[in-house]
Amino acid sequence: MEYRILGKTGLKISRLGFGGIPIQRIDGEGARALIRKLKEAGVNYIDTARGYTVSEEYLGYALEGVREDFVLATKSMARDKEGMAKDIGVSLKNLRTGYIDLYQVHNPTPEDLQKIIAPGGALEALEEAKAAGKIRHLGLTAHSLETFRQALEQPWVETIMFPYNIVETQGEDMIHACAERNIGFIDMKPLAGGAIEDASLALRFVCANPDVTVTIPGMAEEGELAQNLAAAADTAPLTREEKQAMEALRKQLGTQFCRRCNYCQPCAVGINISSVFLFEGYLSRYGLEDWARGRYATLPKKACECIGCGVCETRCPYHLPIREMLKKASEKLD
Repeated sequence: MEYRILGKTGLKISRLGFGGIPIQRIDGEGARALIRKLKEAGVNYIDTARGYTVSEEYLGYALEGVREDFVLATKSMARDKEGMAKDIGVSLKNLRTGYIDLYQVHNPTPEDLQKIIAPGGALEALEEAKAAGKIRHLGLTAHSLETFRQALEQPWVETIMFPYNIVETQGEDMIHACAERNIGFIDMKPLAGGAIEDASLALRFVCANPDVTVTIPGMAEEGELAQNLAAAADTAPLTREEKQAMEALRKQLGTQFCRRCNYCQPCAVGINISSVFLFEGYLSRYGLEDWARGRYATLPKKACECIGCGVCETRCPYHLPIREMLKKASEKLD
Protein backbone atom coordinates (compact mmCIF):
# COMPACT_ATOMS: atom_id res chain seq x y z
CA MET A 1 0.00 0.00 0.00
CA GLU A 2 1.24 3.45 -0.91
CA TYR A 3 0.86 6.14 1.77
CA ARG A 4 0.68 9.93 1.45
CA ILE A 5 0.68 12.87 3.85
CA LEU A 6 -2.76 14.51 3.86
CA GLY A 7 -1.68 18.10 3.28
CA LYS A 8 -1.46 20.41 6.28
CA THR A 9 -2.94 17.78 8.59
CA GLY A 10 0.30 15.81 8.63
CA LEU A 11 -1.74 12.60 8.76
CA LYS A 12 -0.19 9.60 6.99
CA ILE A 13 -2.94 7.91 5.00
CA SER A 14 -3.31 5.16 2.41
CA ARG A 15 -3.65 6.27 -1.23
CA LEU A 16 -6.79 4.12 -1.43
CA GLY A 17 -9.42 5.09 1.12
CA PHE A 18 -12.83 3.74 2.04
CA GLY A 19 -16.01 5.56 1.04
CA GLY A 20 -18.71 4.89 3.64
CA ILE A 21 -21.89 5.43 1.60
CA PRO A 22 -22.53 1.84 0.39
CA ILE A 23 -22.36 0.19 3.82
CA GLN A 24 -25.87 1.54 4.34
CA ARG A 25 -26.85 -1.47 2.20
CA ILE A 26 -25.41 -4.07 4.60
CA ASP A 27 -25.38 -4.19 8.42
CA GLY A 28 -23.12 -3.74 11.42
CA GLU A 29 -21.64 -7.23 11.24
CA GLY A 30 -20.95 -6.88 7.53
CA ALA A 31 -19.29 -3.53 8.18
CA ARG A 32 -17.16 -5.05 10.94
CA ALA A 33 -15.92 -7.84 8.66
CA LEU A 34 -15.10 -5.32 5.94
CA ILE A 35 -13.19 -3.05 8.33
CA ARG A 36 -11.02 -6.02 9.38
CA LYS A 37 -10.23 -6.65 5.71
CA LEU A 38 -9.32 -2.98 5.26
CA LYS A 39 -6.93 -3.22 8.18
CA GLU A 40 -5.28 -6.34 6.76
CA ALA A 41 -4.85 -4.61 3.39
CA GLY A 42 -3.34 -1.45 4.89
CA VAL A 43 -6.26 0.85 4.04
CA ASN A 44 -6.40 3.31 6.93
CA TYR A 45 -8.57 6.20 5.69
CA ILE A 46 -12.35 6.05 6.24
CA ASP A 47 -14.88 8.61 5.02
CA THR A 48 -18.49 8.91 6.18
CA ALA A 49 -21.02 11.68 6.90
CA ARG A 50 -23.91 12.64 9.11
CA GLY A 51 -26.12 12.50 6.01
CA TYR A 52 -25.31 8.86 5.20
CA THR A 53 -28.16 7.49 7.37
CA VAL A 54 -26.70 4.56 9.41
CA SER A 55 -23.13 4.75 8.03
CA GLU A 56 -21.64 6.45 11.11
CA GLU A 57 -23.37 4.01 13.45
CA TYR A 58 -22.24 0.93 11.52
CA LEU A 59 -18.70 2.25 11.42
CA GLY A 60 -18.73 3.03 15.13
CA TYR A 61 -19.65 -0.57 15.85
CA ALA A 62 -17.18 -1.92 13.27
CA LEU A 63 -14.24 0.13 14.57
CA GLU A 64 -14.44 -1.03 18.17
CA GLY A 65 -11.03 -2.39 19.11
CA VAL A 66 -9.29 -1.07 15.99
CA ARG A 67 -10.17 2.65 16.09
CA GLU A 68 -6.54 3.74 16.49
CA ASP A 69 -5.56 1.96 13.28
CA PHE A 70 -7.65 4.32 11.16
CA VAL A 71 -7.86 7.98 10.20
CA LEU A 72 -11.56 8.76 10.51
CA ALA A 73 -13.30 11.52 8.57
CA THR A 74 -16.93 12.61 8.63
CA LYS A 75 -18.90 15.71 7.66
CA SER A 76 -21.99 17.79 8.36
CA MET A 77 -24.44 19.85 6.32
CA ALA A 78 -24.93 22.27 9.24
CA ARG A 79 -24.28 25.90 8.37
CA ASP A 80 -24.69 27.62 11.75
CA LYS A 81 -22.81 27.21 15.03
CA GLU A 82 -25.62 25.51 16.95
CA GLY A 83 -26.35 22.97 14.24
CA MET A 84 -22.69 22.11 13.71
CA ALA A 85 -22.03 21.69 17.44
CA LYS A 86 -24.98 19.32 17.65
CA ASP A 87 -23.80 17.29 14.64
CA ILE A 88 -20.26 16.97 16.01
CA GLY A 89 -21.73 15.54 19.21
CA VAL A 90 -23.88 13.06 17.29
CA SER A 91 -20.92 11.99 15.15
CA LEU A 92 -18.76 11.34 18.22
CA LYS A 93 -21.54 9.26 19.76
CA ASN A 94 -22.31 7.30 16.59
CA LEU A 95 -18.66 6.61 15.85
CA ARG A 96 -18.02 5.60 19.48
CA THR A 97 -14.83 7.66 19.65
CA GLY A 98 -13.41 10.47 21.71
CA TYR A 99 -12.13 12.36 18.69
CA ILE A 100 -12.56 12.58 14.92
CA ASP A 101 -9.45 13.07 12.80
CA LEU A 102 -11.07 15.19 10.08
CA TYR A 103 -14.41 17.00 10.26
CA GLN A 104 -15.60 18.54 7.01
CA VAL A 105 -18.18 21.11 5.99
CA HIS A 106 -20.37 19.09 3.63
CA ASN A 107 -21.07 20.48 0.16
CA PRO A 108 -21.69 24.20 0.81
CA THR A 109 -22.68 26.55 -1.99
CA PRO A 110 -20.61 29.75 -2.30
CA GLU A 111 -23.44 31.53 -0.46
CA ASP A 112 -23.42 28.88 2.28
CA LEU A 113 -19.69 29.32 2.72
CA GLN A 114 -20.18 32.98 3.62
CA LYS A 115 -22.71 31.97 6.30
CA ILE A 116 -20.34 29.33 7.65
CA ILE A 117 -17.45 31.75 8.20
CA ALA A 118 -19.64 34.64 9.47
CA PRO A 119 -20.18 35.28 13.20
CA GLY A 120 -22.44 32.55 14.57
CA GLY A 121 -21.58 30.30 11.63
CA ALA A 122 -20.56 26.64 11.65
CA LEU A 123 -16.84 27.47 11.64
CA GLU A 124 -17.10 28.77 15.21
CA ALA A 125 -18.36 25.37 16.42
CA LEU A 126 -15.68 23.54 14.43
CA GLU A 127 -12.88 25.67 15.89
CA GLU A 128 -14.23 25.27 19.42
CA ALA A 129 -14.45 21.50 18.98
CA LYS A 130 -10.91 21.48 17.61
CA ALA A 131 -9.64 23.48 20.61
CA ALA A 132 -11.38 20.97 22.90
CA GLY A 133 -9.73 18.00 21.18
CA LYS A 134 -13.00 16.60 19.82
CA ILE A 135 -11.84 17.02 16.24
CA ARG A 136 -8.28 17.38 15.02
CA HIS A 137 -8.45 18.83 11.52
CA LEU A 138 -10.89 20.78 9.34
CA GLY A 139 -11.85 20.34 5.71
CA LEU A 140 -14.54 21.01 3.15
CA THR A 141 -16.30 19.04 0.41
CA ALA A 142 -17.68 20.57 -2.76
CA HIS A 143 -19.40 19.83 -6.06
CA SER A 144 -19.20 23.44 -7.25
CA LEU A 145 -16.07 24.83 -8.92
CA GLU A 146 -16.74 28.24 -7.36
CA THR A 147 -16.91 26.71 -3.88
CA PHE A 148 -13.63 24.92 -4.64
CA ARG A 149 -12.03 28.24 -5.66
CA GLN A 150 -13.21 29.98 -2.50
CA ALA A 151 -12.14 27.08 -0.28
CA LEU A 152 -8.58 27.35 -1.59
CA GLU A 153 -8.43 30.84 -0.07
CA GLN A 154 -9.73 29.87 3.37
CA PRO A 155 -6.83 29.56 5.86
CA TRP A 156 -8.70 27.05 8.04
CA VAL A 157 -9.26 24.57 5.19
CA GLU A 158 -6.73 21.73 5.50
CA THR A 159 -8.38 19.37 2.99
CA ILE A 160 -10.74 19.65 0.04
CA MET A 161 -12.90 16.88 -1.39
CA PHE A 162 -14.18 17.18 -4.96
CA PRO A 163 -15.29 14.83 -7.77
CA TYR A 164 -12.51 13.72 -10.11
CA ASN A 165 -12.70 10.85 -12.58
CA ILE A 166 -12.30 9.92 -16.23
CA VAL A 167 -15.28 12.03 -17.32
CA GLU A 168 -15.07 14.81 -14.72
CA THR A 169 -11.73 16.58 -14.98
CA GLN A 170 -12.97 20.17 -14.63
CA GLY A 171 -11.20 20.56 -11.29
CA GLU A 172 -7.70 19.50 -12.40
CA ASP A 173 -6.15 22.98 -12.19
CA MET A 174 -7.48 23.49 -8.67
CA ILE A 175 -6.45 19.99 -7.63
CA HIS A 176 -2.93 21.00 -8.65
CA ALA A 177 -3.35 24.21 -6.63
CA CYS A 178 -4.13 22.04 -3.59
CA ALA A 179 -0.79 20.30 -4.01
CA GLU A 180 1.02 23.63 -4.36
CA ARG A 181 -0.63 24.99 -1.19
CA ASN A 182 -0.20 21.82 0.87
CA ILE A 183 -3.97 21.23 1.05
CA GLY A 184 -4.85 17.54 1.05
CA PHE A 185 -6.98 16.57 -1.94
CA ILE A 186 -9.59 13.84 -1.38
CA ASP A 187 -11.06 12.44 -4.57
CA MET A 188 -14.73 11.52 -4.41
CA LYS A 189 -16.74 9.78 -7.11
CA PRO A 190 -13.77 8.10 -8.83
CA LEU A 191 -16.32 5.92 -10.66
CA ALA A 192 -18.56 8.94 -11.44
CA GLY A 193 -21.19 7.71 -9.00
CA GLY A 194 -21.23 4.26 -10.60
CA ALA A 195 -21.60 5.53 -14.17
CA ILE A 196 -18.16 4.09 -14.96
CA GLU A 197 -18.51 0.30 -14.86
CA ASP A 198 -14.80 -0.52 -15.13
CA ALA A 199 -13.59 0.23 -11.60
CA SER A 200 -10.01 -0.80 -12.36
CA LEU A 201 -9.75 1.59 -15.30
CA ALA A 202 -11.34 4.37 -13.25
CA LEU A 203 -8.94 4.01 -10.32
CA ARG A 204 -5.93 3.64 -12.59
CA PHE A 205 -6.82 7.03 -14.09
CA VAL A 206 -7.23 8.74 -10.72
CA CYS A 207 -4.09 7.28 -9.16
CA ALA A 208 -2.02 8.33 -12.19
CA ASN A 209 -2.48 11.95 -11.02
CA PRO A 210 0.19 12.69 -8.37
CA ASP A 211 -1.86 15.64 -7.05
CA VAL A 212 -4.55 13.28 -5.71
CA THR A 213 -3.75 12.49 -2.09
CA VAL A 214 -6.41 9.82 -1.58
CA THR A 215 -9.33 8.40 -3.55
CA ILE A 216 -12.37 7.02 -1.74
CA PRO A 217 -14.45 4.60 -3.81
CA GLY A 218 -17.52 3.36 -1.97
CA MET A 219 -17.32 -0.28 -0.98
CA ALA A 220 -19.66 -2.74 0.70
CA GLU A 221 -18.23 -6.12 -0.39
CA GLU A 222 -14.87 -7.83 -0.05
CA GLY A 223 -14.80 -8.44 -3.80
CA GLU A 224 -15.00 -4.69 -4.44
CA LEU A 225 -12.15 -4.13 -2.00
CA ALA A 226 -9.95 -6.73 -3.73
CA GLN A 227 -10.57 -5.19 -7.15
CA ASN A 228 -9.87 -1.67 -5.91
CA LEU A 229 -6.69 -2.73 -4.12
CA ALA A 230 -5.35 -4.33 -7.29
CA ALA A 231 -6.12 -1.23 -9.38
CA ALA A 232 -4.54 1.16 -6.86
CA ALA A 233 -1.42 -1.01 -6.63
CA ASP A 234 -0.88 -1.01 -10.39
CA THR A 235 1.45 1.96 -10.87
CA ALA A 236 2.49 1.16 -14.45
CA PRO A 237 1.93 4.02 -16.92
CA LEU A 238 -1.48 4.09 -18.60
CA THR A 239 -1.41 2.10 -21.81
CA ARG A 240 -2.57 3.29 -25.22
CA GLU A 241 -5.50 0.88 -24.99
CA GLU A 242 -6.51 2.26 -21.58
CA LYS A 243 -6.37 5.83 -22.86
CA GLN A 244 -8.54 4.87 -25.83
CA ALA A 245 -11.07 3.24 -23.51
CA MET A 246 -11.16 6.39 -21.40
CA GLU A 247 -11.78 8.59 -24.42
CA ALA A 248 -14.61 6.30 -25.51
CA LEU A 249 -16.17 6.68 -22.05
CA ARG A 250 -15.99 10.46 -22.26
CA LYS A 251 -17.78 10.43 -25.59
CA GLN A 252 -20.38 7.98 -24.29
CA LEU A 253 -21.24 9.71 -21.02
CA GLY A 254 -20.66 13.36 -21.84
CA THR A 255 -21.36 15.63 -18.85
CA GLN A 256 -25.10 15.30 -18.36
CA PHE A 257 -25.42 12.10 -16.40
CA CYS A 258 -26.61 11.17 -12.94
CA ARG A 259 -23.88 10.48 -10.33
CA ARG A 260 -26.41 8.86 -7.97
CA CYS A 261 -25.53 11.16 -5.07
CA ASN A 262 -29.29 11.38 -4.32
CA TYR A 263 -29.15 15.01 -3.20
CA CYS A 264 -32.20 15.51 -5.45
CA GLN A 265 -34.34 13.30 -3.21
CA PRO A 266 -36.97 13.08 -1.91
CA CYS A 267 -39.15 13.49 -5.00
CA ALA A 268 -42.49 15.18 -4.34
CA VAL A 269 -44.36 12.19 -5.79
CA GLY A 270 -41.93 9.49 -4.67
CA ILE A 271 -39.99 8.76 -7.88
CA ASN A 272 -36.60 7.13 -7.20
CA ILE A 273 -34.84 9.46 -9.62
CA SER A 274 -31.36 7.93 -9.55
CA SER A 275 -32.76 4.42 -10.10
CA VAL A 276 -34.71 5.60 -13.13
CA PHE A 277 -31.51 6.99 -14.64
CA LEU A 278 -29.54 3.88 -13.69
CA PHE A 279 -31.95 1.58 -15.51
CA GLU A 280 -32.21 3.94 -18.48
CA GLY A 281 -28.41 3.90 -18.68
CA TYR A 282 -28.30 0.12 -18.78
CA LEU A 283 -30.77 0.20 -21.64
CA SER A 284 -29.20 3.05 -23.62
CA ARG A 285 -25.47 2.51 -22.99
CA TYR A 286 -25.25 -1.25 -22.62
CA GLY A 287 -28.24 -2.54 -24.56
CA LEU A 288 -29.51 -4.57 -21.60
CA GLU A 289 -33.15 -3.96 -22.50
CA ASP A 290 -34.83 -6.91 -20.76
CA TRP A 291 -32.78 -6.47 -17.60
CA ALA A 292 -33.37 -2.70 -17.49
CA ARG A 293 -37.09 -2.96 -18.15
CA GLY A 294 -37.46 -5.72 -15.59
CA ARG A 295 -35.79 -3.70 -12.85
CA TYR A 296 -37.62 -0.53 -13.84
CA ALA A 297 -40.94 -2.38 -13.56
CA THR A 298 -40.28 -2.95 -9.84
CA LEU A 299 -40.22 0.79 -9.10
CA PRO A 300 -43.46 1.88 -7.37
CA LYS A 301 -43.36 5.27 -9.10
CA LYS A 302 -42.40 5.65 -12.75
CA ALA A 303 -40.71 8.48 -14.64
CA CYS A 304 -43.99 9.35 -16.39
CA GLU A 305 -45.46 10.34 -13.00
CA CYS A 306 -43.16 13.38 -12.70
CA ILE A 307 -45.32 16.47 -12.07
CA GLY A 308 -42.62 18.88 -13.24
CA CYS A 309 -42.34 20.78 -9.96
CA GLY A 310 -38.58 21.17 -10.41
CA VAL A 311 -37.68 20.95 -6.70
CA CYS A 312 -35.20 18.16 -7.48
CA GLU A 313 -33.30 20.43 -9.85
CA THR A 314 -32.74 23.04 -7.13
CA ARG A 315 -30.98 20.37 -5.05
CA CYS A 316 -28.82 18.81 -7.78
CA PRO A 317 -25.16 19.86 -7.28
CA TYR A 318 -24.52 19.21 -11.00
CA HIS A 319 -27.44 21.39 -12.17
CA LEU A 320 -28.87 18.58 -14.29
CA PRO A 321 -32.13 19.18 -16.19
CA ILE A 322 -33.76 16.35 -14.25
CA ARG A 323 -37.30 16.99 -15.50
CA GLU A 324 -36.19 16.77 -19.13
CA MET A 325 -34.05 13.71 -18.36
CA LEU A 326 -37.01 11.99 -16.70
CA LYS A 327 -39.14 12.76 -19.73
CA LYS A 328 -36.56 11.14 -22.04
CA ALA A 329 -36.22 8.14 -19.72
CA SER A 330 -39.99 7.75 -19.73
CA GLU A 331 -40.03 7.69 -23.54
CA LYS A 332 -37.68 4.70 -23.44
CA LEU A 333 -38.96 2.83 -20.40
CA ASP A 334 -42.69 3.52 -19.95
